[in-house]
Amino acid sequence: MTASDLSLDLERLPAPLPVWHGQVGQDGWIATARSVADAGGRVVALWGVDRRAIGGVLAACVTYAMPRGLIWLELRLDGAALAVPDLSSVFPCAGRMQRAMTDLVGINVQGCRDVRPWLDHGLWPPGARPLQCGAQAAPAPAGRLPADYPFVRVEGDGVHEIAVGPVHAGIIEPGHFRFSVVGEKVLRLEEHLGYTHKGIERRFTELAPLEGYRLASRVSGDSTVAYAWAYCMALESAWDNTPPPRANWLRALMLERERVANHLGDLGALGNDAGLAFGLAQFSRLREDWQRLSAEAFGHRLMMDAVVPGGVARDVTPAMVDCLRQQCDVIEREVHVLRAVYDEHAGLQDRFLGAGQVTPELAARLGLTGLAGRASGHAADLRCDHAWLPYDSLAVKLVTYRGGDVAARVAVRFDEVLESLRLIRAICSALPEGATRIVPQAPAGAAIGAGWVEGWRGEVLVALELADDSRILRCHCHDPSWQNWPVLEHAIIGNIVPDFPLINKSFNLSYSGHDL
Repeated sequence: MTASDLSLDLERLPAPLPVWHGQVGQDGWIATARSVADAGGRVVALWGVDRRAIGGVLAACVTYAMPRGLIWLELRLDGAALAVPDLSSVFPCAGRMQRAMTDLVGINVQGCRDVRPWLDHGLWPPGARPLQCGAQAAPAPAGRLPADYPFVRVEGDGVHEIAVGPVHAGIIEPGHFRFSVVGEKVLRLEEHLGYTHKGIERRFTELAPLEGYRLASRVSGDSTVAYAWAYCMALESAWDNTPPPRANWLRALMLERERVANHLGDLGALGNDAGLAFGLAQFSRLREDWQRLSAEAFGHRLMMDAVVPGGVARDVTPAMVDCLRQQCDVIEREVHVLRAVYDEHAGLQDRFLGAGQVTPELAARLGLTGLAGRASGHAADLRCDHAWLPYDSLAVKLVTYRGGDVAARVAVRFDEVLESLRLIRAICSALPEGATRIVPQAPAGAAIGAGWVEGWRGEVLVALELADDSRILRCHCHDPSWQNWPVLEHAIIGNIVPDFPLINKSFNLSYSGHDL
């Protein structure tokens, strides 16, 4: 299929479409984006890659989620014009991804109104592009401070600014929030992130493919299973290896336990942010019990390094399967009791209802995804829409609400906890016998693969590109927080400043997963 055909007629793509990879030209880049939008698709991730070390060129890559699967497109940039057309006019959430691509790889964007650096805070050497071939690490001079970020100013009588961060109290990661307010009412919020940029994507290129899963699992500590599974899925698809069925069932078991752990923690924190310390105490207790059993079953409280290329690192005994199933019964009873407390607490509901509302229309326009998207009527969950083994046999119940406020995001969490408990019991009952790991085999030649997993926060993508000698040429990990951080800026408009911690926690977006 030619680039022009692809940009005009998505229906000609093969079906089913787990992952389809293709190339487009300059015109096809923007035309395809419009066709995807018209067909109800959405941007998943956008990044750049430099292949000049292996005789190639710079290329911009984008992945789109379509009803039939994932489309991975690239635009190769020949000659001196290292620029691509702006996609943010079609998909607003692409704006920051494009700015990051410019900072990291040096691919500019034509027609983009916002060209401010995103990850380069003025501490990199002039012209530095960390992911370009031959780029050398260069620490900032001692005592040098980040450059001033040109925040958008709001003018008017009584308008003043409140700067929060980037250094916060406690152990929260750094991010700067600039509020423009009148009294306590928020007129505008603008974020600046990227303070924890760790060089993870560059580090991938220094690792062997069979070692990369350990780095992927550390992209965001609250999503270690999701990232490790996505990485292993990408590698296994690139090498055309298939893990044993029991391994995928155990991966799903861990993924659902990760989902429950995070929802329990957030439900407690949300109660606490609204003045109900009892909620924090009770949900923290449940989460601690939950993570202790995860450590006993899989060797780590966060199940770190339990998902490995070719399968899983350790199996579970029949006795442990019974323990996991029984714990689900205990947790379910207590969650029902605590949900009744939350629903009937007038003070709590007064803080939740109407706070931080994102209408379904706004959510669709801005590309809100994951649990926050489902709370605003966006019915998307990879476990349902593109079910892979074992989800294709588990009939996952899709949870959606249309309120789009803190109350709706809390309700999604409660429902998803209960559904994950059901799934864990079903997995424990139907866990197949057999091996839990194969020895992955690398084929000859270059290869690409993609891993696409519904983590607790939303869809996690890992796009992996391997060179002829099986070295990692590029590994791009994408967190759904990229889509959702900009929406938080809209959710706070019209609310009061003291409600921001509550609204922010109801999204609970990742700094670490965003600042690779």
